[in-house]
Amino acid sequence: MQIEQIYTGCLAQGAYYITSNGEAAIIDPLRETQPYTDRLNRDGVKLKYIFETHFHADFVSGHVDLSKETGAPIVYGPNATCKFDCISATDGQEFPLGNVKIKVLHTPGHTMESSCFLLIDENGKEHSLFSGDTLFIGDVGRPDLAQKAANMTQDQLAATLFHSLRDKVMTLPDSVIVYPAHGAGSACGKNMSKETVSTIGEQKASNYALRANMTEAEFVKEVTDGLLPPPAYFGMNVAMNKSGYESFGEVLKHGMRALSPAEFEVAAEETGALILDTRSNDVFYQGFIPQSVNIGIAGDFAPWVGALIGDVKQPIILITDLGMEEETVTRLTRVGFDHIIGHLKGGFDAWKNAGKEIDAVNRITAEEFEKRLEIGKDKVIDVRRESEYQAEHVNEAYSMPLANINNWIKDVNPSEHFYIHCAAGYRSMIASSILLSRGYRNFTEIAGGFKAIAETKIPRTDFVCQSKMSLKS
Repeated sequence: MQIEQIYTGCLAQGAYYITSNGEAAIIDPLRETQPYTDRLNRDGVKLKYIFETHFHADFVSGHVDLSKETGAPIVYGPNATCKFDCISATDGQEFPLGNVKIKVLHTPGHTMESSCFLLIDENGKEHSLFSGDTLFIGDVGRPDLAQKAANMTQDQLAATLFHSLRDKVMTLPDSVIVYPAHGAGSACGKNMSKETVSTIGEQKASNYALRANMTEAEFVKEVTDGLLPPPAYFGMNVAMNKSGYESFGEVLKHGMRALSPAEFEVAAEETGALILDTRSNDVFYQGFIPQSVNIGIAGDFAPWVGALIGDVKQPIILITDLGMEEETVTRLTRVGFDHIIGHLKGGFDAWKNAGKEIDAVNRITAEEFEKRLEIGKDKVIDVRRESEYQAEHVNEAYSMPLANINNWIKDVNPSEHFYIHCAAGYRSMIASSILLSRGYRNFTEIAGGFKAIAETKIPRTDFVCQSKMSLKS
């Protein structure tokens, strides 16, 4: 028996590949199937099952394509209704895999079909739990995403999750290894550890939601406290995972269409496509195609695309670093953005060499910022998360998290200058590109973000004073 965790940092997602005596199972695969078929061919094993812990909201699973390619059935827990062939297993049902068995533990609460898969080894010992979004390392799944589908409130779902954990998960031996579907950085929980593997015993000792003698009321209150609104694309990903989607290969074919600058210009105008530039913020600010939005491929690319663009049906046209076209399309499809028209052949240099119009971001160093800033007079927008802002920020800066830009941008006074920064430049350049694309040019972005600012003598505080004030005055 072998277990491999296939972890994708950009999505903070863990898929699992299990083999035993010539047979394999894959749990919660990502959209592209090649990594899994490569492993099957390498090991000379047959894929017997594709297990899905629930209908994922934060990514599009590769279950449909993988099933078509291999003939392996897709297995969900109870309450799962698909628009494609799938097995909706019963609670406690066991699936033989070589010399081991995988047992379904129905654990509703995150969603109503949510299930964990318990691996029972060759000796009949309960070995490991693939816990999906029911149990994370340091946290549990958020109970607010399935309210409409379940016709329940988030408190009712949280109470359901409380009993699932205590009746099905916490009763397992302390030695059972826990393999969750996500780690720190995922929007499917709020307090996840950077660790991606643990044990039941360790979680019972350290996870706030598994605290001994915790009451249902305490659990509901603590699990629901501080939940941020889910990203806009979540519901659309759930629908794709339930109904199916265009094959990854076909979507990749569209995205790999190379367009000359002239063709690119025409395609953007005729389709109303969003121009998505995935180059580094350190390169983007110096020159880019007007109206482009910059979300760098080197950061948390796919989650930010999902959170800020929102509508997976939005046509997209790409500018990437040379050689990064396929990787970019792949990452977009993982979160359901399949309407990719093509990419600029030759990258941004081809556009520049064609003599086309170019825009740029007004960026200064933290040292220049220190010389110019007048506390109490100049406005400063901090687009980091509220928790980062509360830890320390520039005196009298406004807390305007990037995730909420589509809400707060309307409060920006277009005739009053402001400075904008994040932690290191990735998020503030995303915000800058969005502001410019919507006609706001009255700002200066700070290179290196708060990390660089902290090296200056600019006054800073952890006192929250401006976070909820209007930007207009």
